[in-house]
Amino acid sequence: MTNQAINWMQAQHALTPDKPFFVYFAPGAVHGPHHVFKEYIERYKGKFDQGWDQLNQETYARQKQMGIIPANADLTPRPKEIPSWDSQTPDERKLEVRQMETYAGFGEHTDEQIGRLVDTLNDMGVMDNTLFFYIVGDNGASAEGGPLGAYNEIMALNGIAEAAASTLLPHLEEWGGPSTFPHYAIGWAWAGDTPFQWTKQIASHYGGTTNGLVIHWPARIKDKGQIRGQFTHVTDIAPTVLEAAGLPFPKSLNGTVQRPFDGTSMIYSFDNAKAKETHTTQYFEMFGNRGIYHDGWIAATRHSIPWIQVQNPPLTKDVWELYHVTDDFSEAHDLAANNPAKLKEMQDLFMKEAIRNHVLPIDDRRSERFNPALAGRPDLMGDRTSLTVYPGMVGMMENAFINVKNRHYTVTAAVELRDDTTSGVIISQGGRFGGWTLYIKDRRVHHEYNFFGLERTKIADTSALSAGKHVIKYEFVPDAPRPGTGGNCMLFVDGKQVAQGHIPKTVPFIFSGDEGADVGLDAETPVSEDYKEGDNKFTGTIVKVTVDVSPSGLSPADQKAVGDAEDAAEVGED
Repeated sequence: MTNQAINWMQAQHALTPDKPFFVYFAPGAVHGPHHVFKEYIERYKGKFDQGWDQLNQETYARQKQMGIIPANADLTPRPKEIPSWDSQTPDERKLEVRQMETYAGFGEHTDEQIGRLVDTLNDMGVMDNTLFFYIVGDNGASAEGGPLGAYNEIMALNGIAEAAASTLLPHLEEWGGPSTFPHYAIGWAWAGDTPFQWTKQIASHYGGTTNGLVIHWPARIKDKGQIRGQFTHVTDIAPTVLEAAGLPFPKSLNGTVQRPFDGTSMIYSFDNAKAKETHTTQYFEMFGNRGIYHDGWIAATRHSIPWIQVQNPPLTKDVWELYHVTDDFSEAHDLAANNPAKLKEMQDLFMKEAIRNHVLPIDDRRSERFNPALAGRPDLMGDRTSLTVYPGMVGMMENAFINVKNRHYTVTAAVELRDDTTSGVIISQGGRFGGWTLYIKDRRVHHEYNFFGLERTKIADTSALSAGKHVIKYEFVPDAPRPGTGGNCMLFVDGKQVAQGHIPKTVPFIFSGDEGADVGLDAETPVSEDYKEGDNKFTGTIVKVTVDVSPSGLSPADQKAVGDAEDAAEVGED
């Protein structure tokens, strides 16, 4: 991606040197999963042996020394819902240290790519007059790895927490490599949000929303290396760009009347560190966690915690906190009891902003929101019980493909083998970290079910297929109507059963956040180790593949569990 961005900038400037260019560079780092080359991980060997409590203290001291946070900012305590480093066993510490080394290496690799962009702009001679924004993150640090972290983050997003470090330690040396889909423990996320409270998804507090921002524009900004403390929001970026470029706000674009920006330009602060801020009001809300900023004050209420799946209290029972962040940068001193009038004023302002921004009704539901009929959005599959797909249909994500989880289903493929060498994937869904695949190898039909890369169930025909037309069918019959149930599996060729087996347990909620269903190949990481990544196309002819499903038969409680986990998985991948 960096190479493409560099090539594009160079081409634009070479052909039209007098014309400005715009680049939006979003590497997706250091979002989970945390993948990086091993040499970057090794650079941080031993750097985090002190644990997250001490890292929190060290980061806080360094922030003070560098002037990044005000001198009077206090360090907020670790929430009781996050374990202390001292409470971790030796095995847990060994594992968790590796997780943070991987995360840090991932961050360094990302910084190097940003540096390559900067070097290119300097080589082109345009850096001084380039307005460069470097936003370090898109929310608070993520606690979606759970208390121990995750070898396969998709397991955590399915509500399956790692029970013991002993199940993860065998993957220690491969951590961060392509055979893992890892995330770090919640303690590291909390330390990464120093000096604030909480983490990603808890949008009520700064720990869930605040990121560092570097702005570089030597031709205009003379206060090099200085700190600005005015309240700003991501919605301020676009107004800043327009003002910097001397462009008016467009009233209409391609015939569509434009809604005014919510943000304000930050250019007023470039020359004056004490200039009065212009972004004076901002609401926050996510899963019922909500907050409101106004003129140096914040009112906030934490409604739920990402890694604790319990019944949420009624919104009316939430406890609100009040902070004067002009004097209390880190939200360390709750003034709600001392200033109920101000709290009421801020709560009323939140409701006003919530109405203006279409936040109401505040919705902390999970399973219901995943039901398109209840949520009021179109659904591609609806109530369909059959889907026929064809060659060339690849990358179909789970919300665009019929759901085969927790139910009886069949996959029927009409194919033609051109000769004795015909092989490859007929249809697959998911990838290395969970999914299923139907394929031909050595003239035999195979099916493999991949349970999070930890357990694999394979069945195969013992007889070789002849060249010509065949109908291949796979069938799964669940043991019980519950999420993640095991079941019997069978293969049929031309109406005759040729293999059977039993899958002990299945993926309950989501195979993958980024790998879909493919017809005629397994397009990304391979579900099965029986064929090669990037070299598994079916070499015969696929006429069509039909997937038929029966109703899940899940109880209302289990349906809610499915929806809760799917919703959490969707948020985790955002």
